Amino acid sequence: MKLFEKILNPRDIRKKLGQNQEEFWTKIGVTQSGGSRYESGRNMPKPVRELLRLVHVEHLDLTKVRREDFEIVEYLREQHPDLYKKLKKAAKSWKSGSESSSPLDADADDES
Repeated sequence: MKLFEKILNPRDIRKKLGQNQEEFWTKIGVTQSGGSRYESGRNMPKPVRELLRLVHVEHLDLTKVRREDFEIVEYLREQHPDLYKKLKKAAKSWKSGSESSSPLDADADDES
């Protein structure tokens, strides 16, 4: 099953977030009336489902995303997988508030 197919009921997601239809749907470029139709069972196009997942499930702020960010991630994954894994782990720790040092400090420790 692909990620965007996991969005079962957008109304449930919206209500869990405590948003009205206008707030919820305009964040992904859908009108309130269009969103209402999706919530009533109308088939949602894959791009809309994916935007819904990114914005409301993954909590990604699309105003902060740039193409170069994806290029950097792709480069790191392919050319420096160990560094990518360290950065990913550090980012998760940082988001949870438990990271106090740079992931690159671990490289210095590894060399000692």
